[in-house]
Amino acid sequence: MDVQSAGAVVLRRIDGRRSVLLVHRPRYDDWSFPKGKLDPGEHAAVAAVREVAEETGLPVRLGPPLPTQRYPVVGRSGAARTKTVRYWLGRVLPDAPLDVSGHTCGDEIDRVAWVPLSEAPGRMTYDYDRATLTAALAVPRGSVPLVVLRHGQAHPRKQWAEDDRLRPLAPAGRGEALALAPLLTAYGVASVVTSPSVRCVETVLPYAGAAGLPLREEPVLTEEDATPDGVRRLVDSLLDARSPVVLCTHRPVLPHVLAALDLPDPHLDPASALVVHHSRRSVVASEVISP
Repeated sequence: MDVQSAGAVVLRRIDGRRSVLLVHRPRYDDWSFPKGKLDPGEHAAVAAVREVAEETGLPVRLGPPLPTQRYPVVGRSGAARTKTVRYWLGRVLPDAPLDVSGHTCGDEIDRVAWVPLSEAPGRMTYDYDRATLTAALAVPRGSVPLVVLRHGQAHPRKQWAEDDRLRPLAPAGRGEALALAPLLTAYGVASVVTSPSVRCVETVLPYAGAAGLPLREEPVLTEEDATPDGVRRLVDSLLDARSPVVLCTHRPVLPHVLAALDLPDPHLDPASALVVHHSRRSVVASEVISP
């Protein structure tokens, strides 16, 4: 089985110079991006945020995804394996202190540094990291995520005799809602917009409660009241707000949302989302995530 890892390329202006965050591992005597192995059952996006915090002390949120790295490694048993590393652009939270000079991570990391971009290629040990840095620098700056979320698995429609808007999540869907919370945290979601239907509200409620965010219920996102023009107006307003937001709706409404974004339908499973990274109404990148 491949070794699964995740990390982030964190860029920031330090002392007037645009710089990248690098870590040094004494065991290998190498300089690279902060990254690490996934915990059992952990999503790569959540692992990327956790690993940056553990290795550098900096809290980050994820921007657009970057190309995945794959390269051979030799395990302790001597067997050759393939290591897969998923990367995102990482953004330090606004109020976080930027001084990383004193941070260490046990025996694994002994130095953390902001390295000016003019010096970074010479400091970095691996060509594949230099290629990843080049890809990161090509991404337009200032994008924000719009997380288009399909609600979790619901109580079967055929077994529900009341108003369909009152149909709740199934037990599996409630588990999916709990698992979505750390994913939405990884993308820094600051606003929660949802269909008022119970199954949508229950999907985003664990995250909203943990983050202390109010629910903005929009009837135009329900199966009963959605119209192409109404959904487009809502999506346009969310793009103009330029704030990380999750929009939770129903499978029949998703085509209206995607048409407003001029994106193809990824055919989302329940509790899956299309993360749309946008800047000035232009889509910079998109990715599908599932809890």
